[in-house]
Amino acid sequence: MNIAVVHDYFTQLGGAEKVAEELYSMFSGCSLFAAVALPDCMPPRLAGVPVGTSWMQRLPRMKENFRFYFPLYPFAVEALDLSPYDLVLSSSFAYALGVRTRHDAIHVCYCHTPTRWIWNFQDYYRRESFGPIQRTVLPVLIECLKYWDRGASRQPDHFVANSQAVAARIQSIYQRSAQVIHPPINIDRFHPCNGQEDYYVVLSRLVPYKRIDLAVRACTQLGRKLLVLGVGPDRRILEAMAGPSVHFLGRTSDRVVEHHVPRCRALLFPGEEDFGMAPSEVAAAGRPTIAYRAGGAVETIVEGVTGAFFDQQTSESLADAIERFERMEWSPASLRLHSERFSTPVFQERLREFLRRVGAPVETFTAFPETPTDTAFAQLRLA
Repeated sequence: MNIAVVHDYFTQLGGAEKVAEELYSMFSGCSLFAAVALPDCMPPRLAGVPVGTSWMQRLPRMKENFRFYFPLYPFAVEALDLSPYDLVLSSSFAYALGVRTRHDAIHVCYCHTPTRWIWNFQDYYRRESFGPIQRTVLPVLIECLKYWDRGASRQPDHFVANSQAVAARIQSIYQRSAQVIHPPINIDRFHPCNGQEDYYVVLSRLVPYKRIDLAVRACTQLGRKLLVLGVGPDRRILEAMAGPSVHFLGRTSDRVVEHHVPRCRALLFPGEEDFGMAPSEVAAAGRPTIAYRAGGAVETIVEGVTGAFFDQQTSESLADAIERFERMEWSPASLRLHSERFSTPVFQERLREFLRRVGAPVETFTAFPETPTDTAFAQLRLA
C-alpha cells in the first residue's frame, strides 16, 4: 500500500505540525506533501525529509508572507499529485482536506479544526486593524473560501477530529461525522521534579486568539511572576502592557522549556483552543493548568485534579482563578497519570484501529508498543 501524509503547510511550528510529524513517523516508506515547506520550519523528526510541495513553494518571501497568500492555497493543494497513493492521511486546519485523490483510494482527514479564521471571521475582523480596501475585499474572499471549504469537505472519505469540540464543529459546518482521537503528546519529554519555584508559565505562539493578554494583565495586576515562552506578532503589544513581574523569553530551546515547566506553579491557558496540547504536556511534568472553561480544555483537564478553570474571558476572572488555585493542593503523581491518556502510543493504537475499521490493511502498519488502558484514569476521576 502506497501511503501519503499531506499537511496544509510547514511555515510555523505548532500542535498541528507535531501531529503531521507523528503521522509521517508511523508509516515506513510513506511520502510527505504540503503546499509549502520551509526548511527551518520543519518539526525535528522531519528535518531533511523530502516534501512534495506545490508551485507556491517558489513564491517570493514565503516565510514573511505566507498568511497574505491565503487565497492561493486551495489551488495549490488541489494541484498536488496524489494519484499513486492508496491511502492519503491529510492533517488539516485549513486546506489539506481538499486534496484530490484517486477514486479508489482511502482519504482520512485528521481535522484540527474547520478553518478557524474563515468560520470565525467576525472575531478576527473585530480584533484586527483593517484599512478600507481590506474591509471591502476581505469579506468577499472569505465567502469564496467558505464555498470552497464546504466543497473540499466532501473530498475525505472519513474525518478524525482532535476533540469533541472540533467534531461538533465538523458536524455543524460540513454536516460530516468524525471519530475523536486526541492528538499525541510526548509525555516522556517531561518528568515531575521536587524543585517547584514561584512563577507561572505560558507556552504559546503570541497571536491574538490565544488571549495571552489575559495572562499578562492578570499577573501584572497580582504581581505574580510569569514566564512567556513563545514568539509571534503580538509580542510588542504584550510587552507594552506587561508589568515588571512578566518576562518574555522568546523562542527557547527544548532544554529551556523542559527546565522551566516542571518547576512552575502552573500553566496559564487563557484562550479557547480546539484541543491544546500544552496542558497535557505540563501534566506530564506533574504541574496543573489554569484554563478558560471552553473548547478542548474541558476534555483534557479534570477540575481540582489536574487544573482549575475560569469562566469569563477577562483578566479579572483569570486573576480570581489564580488566587483560588493558590489555596489548593496538587498531586504530581495524579497529574502524570492523567497525561498518559494522551500519550503517543495511545494515539497510535487508536488511529491504527480506526484505519483498520475503514478498510486500510492493518498489515501495512508498523507494530506499536502496548498502550496503557483508561482504567487507572477512571479510578482517578472517581477518587
